[in-house]
Amino acid sequence: MIGFLRGRIAVKQPPLLVLEVNGVGYELEAPMSTYYGLPGLGAEVMLYTHLTIREDAHILYGFATEAERRLFRSLLKVSGVGPRIAIAILSGITVEGFQRCVEAQDTSALTRIPGVGRKTAERLLIELRDRVHVLGDGVALTPVSDGLTAASPEGEAYGALLALGYKPVEASRLLKGIDAANSTTEDIIRRALQSAARE
Repeated sequence: MIGFLRGRIAVKQPPLLVLEVNGVGYELEAPMSTYYGLPGLGAEVMLYTHLTIREDAHILYGFATEAERRLFRSLLKVSGVGPRIAIAILSGITVEGFQRCVEAQDTSALTRIPGVGRKTAERLLIELRDRVHVLGDGVALTPVSDGLTAASPEGEAYGALLALGYKPVEASRLLKGIDAANSTTEDIIRRALQSAARE
């Protein structure tokens, strides 16, 4: 398996990209989210890759970040979602935006992406609901509810609890009884886990 490629951009024709690595040109397909951040022709770049093997073709996909590749691979595990739809989703929404859609169970935002119908959107929300916390950088985004913000110690603690496998409702309940004033994120997490152990 090819984990990543580092080379010079030889061709840029969305969604096609050719990366020259030591005299060999690798054809890749990349989502627009990756294209937006690419430098010009001739510049060196490093892309994470995923190889799909079909009877009639071997297709290499390129991603600017590990989070994009992780989401792409998660999308492929959803029944009825192939590489083409996965690339369309990554082209139409950021990894963080997708996480928020899943956490909020927002079907309408997903159906605005070309190629994603209502049934596909509902399937995505159902099948990825329990895996959403590991789609980005391994830590869940803080939801809008309960007045928490991602930058606050309570918000960070909430994200950590979700990453540990607690459901959003359980994490909120564990944090509710904690006086977080002048507490660090680590203190809040420790007290929440102690509270969970006593239950």
